[in-house]
Amino acid sequence: MPVSPFARQTRWGLAVLAGAILAFLYLPIAFLILFSFEVADTPGFPITGLTTHWYEVMLSDSAIHTALFNSVVVAVIVAFLATVIGTMAAFALVRGGSRFAGTSRLLFTLPIMIPGVLIGIGLLIFVRRAVGLKLGLDTVIAGHLVFTTSFVVLIVAARLQGFDRRLEWAAADLGASSRQTLRYIVLPLIAPAIIAGALLSVTLSIDEFVITFFTIGPQLTLPLYIYTQIKFGVTPEVNALATVILVVTLAVFGLLSLLLSSGRRYRRRGSE
Repeated sequence: MPVSPFARQTRWGLAVLAGAILAFLYLPIAFLILFSFEVADTPGFPITGLTTHWYEVMLSDSAIHTALFNSVVVAVIVAFLATVIGTMAAFALVRGGSRFAGTSRLLFTLPIMIPGVLIGIGLLIFVRRAVGLKLGLDTVIAGHLVFTTSFVVLIVAARLQGFDRRLEWAAADLGASSRQTLRYIVLPLIAPAIIAGALLSVTLSIDEFVITFFTIGPQLTLPLYIYTQIKFGVTPEVNALATVILVVTLAVFGLLSLLLSSGRRYRRRGSE
């Protein structure tokens, strides 16, 4: 293959571009962590000093605790329901044999393409005017399920489409029932996709603001709490909270990655 005389310059240019993109993605996170240790009430440059005072303030702020607790409760419930519903829907779409599987998949994934403002307004009108329910965390959960379930359907359906059905046929030839095949063959092999869908649901639910704004009552979730604090000025206390959430999130993802890797090695040893 002929080599361009500008190959080295091209590689250096691509390396610089990749470094600039990575810096653009991760520098805000680095500054967030840095400013969480800022002494001043208004973080910024130049940094006047470093302290852990804002972490102590965060640990003693009951309003943040309540907002964080509401967000975590909603995210856990949404992740569980979205994973169960989305996995069942993915099985129906991929293996249901429907003549309108493409149309059904489009309907399941349509909430991803609809702006959150429209979903929020539609849910508000439906819940308050059509059903007559009071707004609260339960309506927030329903609102989050509308779009998080779609992500689970996409992820699990993609894994099922690439699934080798011959493994199920082999299990049936060896005398396994349908329930045993599902439990010992299908679910373990699609478990990474199911876990990925659940984790994505948690992330999307905790981060969601627009739909939550229209469907919540007097309670506050973490994004709404941060939004209400902007009018008074965001202190490094919020940065400290975001840093703690980031560390916990990375720890959970790392732990799940280790568990999945250990499970793969265990299955390989068992097959040998």
